[in-house]
Amino acid sequence: MNWPSGLPVGAGWAPVRDTTEIVFPYDGSVVAAAPLGTAELAARAVEEALAVAPAMARMPSHARRSALTGAHDALVARRAEFERLLVLETGKPLVDCRVEVARTIVTLATAAEEVARLHGETVPLDLLPSGEGLTGFWTRRPIGVVVGITGFNYPLLLAAHKIAPAVAAGCPVIVKPAPATPLATLWLVHLLRETGALPAAAVQLVTGDVEVGRTLVEDRRIGAVSFTGSAAAGHAIARNAAPTKVVLELGSNAALVVAADADLEAAADAVVRGGYYASGQACISVQRVLVEERVRDRFLPLLAERMKNVVTGDPREPETRVAPLIDERSTARVLEWVRAAVDAGASLVTGGRRAGLEIVPTLLADVPDGVAAWEEEIFGPVVCVRAVADLDEAFATVNRSRYGLHASVFTTSLATAFAAIDRIEAGGVVVNEVPGFRADNMPYGGVKDSGIGREGPRFAIEEFTVTRMAIIRP
Repeated sequence: MNWPSGLPVGAGWAPVRDTTEIVFPYDGSVVAAAPLGTAELAARAVEEALAVAPAMARMPSHARRSALTGAHDALVARRAEFERLLVLETGKPLVDCRVEVARTIVTLATAAEEVARLHGETVPLDLLPSGEGLTGFWTRRPIGVVVGITGFNYPLLLAAHKIAPAVAAGCPVIVKPAPATPLATLWLVHLLRETGALPAAAVQLVTGDVEVGRTLVEDRRIGAVSFTGSAAAGHAIARNAAPTKVVLELGSNAALVVAADADLEAAADAVVRGGYYASGQACISVQRVLVEERVRDRFLPLLAERMKNVVTGDPREPETRVAPLIDERSTARVLEWVRAAVDAGASLVTGGRRAGLEIVPTLLADVPDGVAAWEEEIFGPVVCVRAVADLDEAFATVNRSRYGLHASVFTTSLATAFAAIDRIEAGGVVVNEVPGFRADNMPYGGVKDSGIGREGPRFAIEEFTVTRMAIIRP
């Protein structure tokens, strides 16, 4: 880690009075003392961003692209260091941190490419006689200052999905990382500022508590707020920010449907691969599995057998797939939800207990409605399986959830695949792959309580710009 002390606010790095210890969830050791921001510093960041916004809006495309390509190249050069830092501050297995850095690199590169595609089109205004002789066209203009608030589970990638599209669109951006995981994001912001292609205040970062967040999102001069986190927090931000535009990427309890005609071996592989990566701390990890009744007794043993291969332990080891969760409070909550599901009638197939600080990968069968492990986002290494009579019941059960981010279906039938795409209420429907599949250049977001708006550089740039119509009578 190599950046100045303080926080990147304004043209330099603002000194802070206090710091907070960032700890390694695996053993509680201190990783670093992170600078702690205040509401006053957040207010200053807003003023600095507003001051630089006109210059950002006029900045030529080559300068914005240069900033993003420069940060991309710097991140590539420090790839292994970022991976190690992410393991330490998140406690996430190394394999997942490597994926996160790789995806961040793609996100920066894709946003740089999208700078060249930020344009409008002409409009025929003479559909009415009053428009005869008029020339019309529209362009996209920056929405203004963007506030990006990120979650702890993928701190670098989530920040990149706020910062890179904002820079590409010509918007100053202020990032507030999750309190437990600010370090990799601080370093990314430093790399962007070090390119020298942007005014320093175009990319700022403020850490801190709820008051810091409120100071940022409630300022009516902000153009847009982009938040990734829980549904409850997202709803509160939307209320507090109104009428400012919000882009919300919220929680889920992603479902995977196993049709009777599916390749059951592949489906079982997908459940294990998609249910326990990042220790289950991913909003589109597999949480609910709906399997047609006639293949349930063949499918469950396949699943249980594969559970033996999910390696738990030290996240620094390449073979580890499940490590301790971000903190003790999260661990206690997940185990309580598992106990409540069993008390309500679910069968505990595997797991449901601790092994040291981590939760043993857990598989629950026949989980009933009305329990948190089925209804809410568990955000831990737990997968719930339920049999359904047919695909109609499966799709209806998927849709009864208040969430709708990603879902998937395993089938060999093209008709079933298109029925799922047509009928499942979600931002993305994946066929014969995990619901956790996300390419960072695709539109990504949910419906219902899973959020509003879309990420992915092209689509986030659209969220961070507004159309400006030009009408000319020569």
